[in-house]
Amino acid sequence: MFRRTFWFTAGAAAGVWATTKVNRKLRQLTPESLAAQAADKAIETGHRLKEFALDVRAGMVQREAELGEALGLDAPPPEDGELPEGRRRAALGATRPPHTPYTYPVLPTHSNNRNEDH
Repeated sequence: MFRRTFWFTAGAAAGVWATTKVNRKLRQLTPESLAAQAADKAIETGHRLKEFALDVRAGMVQREAELGEALGLDAPPPEDGELPEGRRRAALGATRPPHTPYTYPVLPTHSNNRNEDH
């Protein structure tokens, strides 16, 4: 008798548990629930992109400050009127080769096509 009662109770509990699990999963798969999940993911992605953009902007500002310091752009002008070394080189352009324009090859004026009208 106790054996039958035990197995009946275990079966009823398993049935309630399985029904609850299936109903939860079905509620998660409704169109409204899927749309809400997609909206949440989109908002989360937007926040991550915003954080990334802020990190990039902070890195740009830091690098710009480093370059300004290396080139002497933030330094006050010297009293003798001489440019700092980095700005003098950039102003004189000593390291750049002269610009040579590209010339296009000249194509022949006659055609070797034998299918032309004669």
